[in-house]
Amino acid sequence: MKGLFAALPLLLILPCHALEWRDSPEVARLFEQAGADGTFVMLDVARQRLIGHDRARAQKRFVPASTFKIPNTLIGLTVGAVKEVDEVLPYGGKPQPIKDWERDMSLREAIRVSNVPVYQELARRIGLERMREAVARLEYGNARVGSIVDNFWLRGPLAISAVEQAQFLARLAAGTLPFPGEAQARVRELVRLEAHEGAVLYGKTGWEQGSPGIGWWVGWVEKEGRAYPFALNMDVHNASDAAKRVPLGKASLRALGVY
Repeated sequence: MKGLFAALPLLLILPCHALEWRDSPEVARLFEQAGADGTFVMLDVARQRLIGHDRARAQKRFVPASTFKIPNTLIGLTVGAVKEVDEVLPYGGKPQPIKDWERDMSLREAIRVSNVPVYQELARRIGLERMREAVARLEYGNARVGSIVDNFWLRGPLAISAVEQAQFLARLAAGTLPFPGEAQARVRELVRLEAHEGAVLYGKTGWEQGSPGIGWWVGWVEKEGRAYPFALNMDVHNASDAAKRVPLGKASLRALGVY
């Protein structure tokens, strides 16, 4: 893995504004055709370059919503809030907006269906102080946890930009976060989505349901011995907008020649 990420140490000491940015007219056209107001950024680790659409928005922080399930899982495993990803956690017994959330389940299943109450239970087990310390160690966005441990990634004050998401995921893909390597490997396993023509895709969606809401899709592609972390966010006015996240993200990756 070291060979894949030789440029990573230098990359991670550079602030996002110091990295070269290249606009992609192809990705811009995809957003226009989809009628989507948002940004897409891909981090080319080897070239230390950001490529995408709407640089200003890519640097703007938003609530991460369910994309925080990635670091939440990593933190939970590291501090022992769960012993392993197949340990079953309770959802709490209350009615949920999505029927499939109304059952106890493991993190392996909960991250797939983006089960909010199960991940809130995980956060409560981690506890506020351990959560605050871990988020700061990760240098995740503004690293603000606030005073309520089970909703700071849904309502704030935690916020992160698309560029920061890509930088965080570059470190996770390389296994260079300041957390145990085994825990990072388990998280990578959970967010692996599919393989296509020699490329492996990892990702997680998120949806902050404001007015408008913010829809996320973040992850990375491994291809030909290199990793390409990416992040998409867009305004979401209704469920049909939310449904555009993954197809638009995949189309953007194809336009950039990595998937």
